Amino acid sequence: MSQLTALLDANVLYPAPIRDILMQLAVEDLFRAKWTADIHREWIEALIRHEPYRDRAALERTRTLMDTAVRDALITGYEALIETLVLPDPDDRHVLAAAIVGRCDVIVTQNLQDFPEDVLKSYGIETQHPDDFLASHLSLAPGKFCVAVRKVRTRLKNPPYSVEDYLATLTRQGLVVTVTELKHFSQLI
Repeated sequence: MSQLTALLDANVLYPAPIRDILMQLAVEDLFRAKWTADIHREWIEALIRHEPYRDRAALERTRTLMDTAVRDALITGYEALIETLVLPDPDDRHVLAAAIVGRCDVIVTQNLQDFPEDVLKSYGIETQHPDDFLASHLSLAPGKFCVAVRKVRTRLKNPPYSVEDYLATLTRQGLVVTVTELKHFSQLI
């Protein structure tokens, strides 16, 4: 198991293709994943805003399954710290507070600019875009990474995804570097 602990921001839990890979890698112990009830609310609300036809109960079920599948993922007790933090977007302070309390090494987010390096450095935390985070894990453990990706891809049944279709989906999600590297292992995924 990796010693790296990563807080997953709401914007990497929705969209589902990124969430699915991160979840499978966490289940496979390639890293320790963390999040909060606030982060769950944030990604669920964002998804419903963009896709109002989605069933909230099904999304709440996904949340519960995530909390069950990854041990010790849910961070609590960070709320008192929120007001003491300063970030460009005050609405992101809960993410940093959770990362501090959860003793996270990295915040995986698509909004790198919202977490200035000079602020995070004092807490020993960095940020990574999901593409960089995933590509790094692929290079560290290509066999385990590919097994995890294959599990995610083969679970997709409606419709089923070929390797090419799945990699195209990941590319559309902005995982360009990861997909470029995964193409070298296409027979394994």
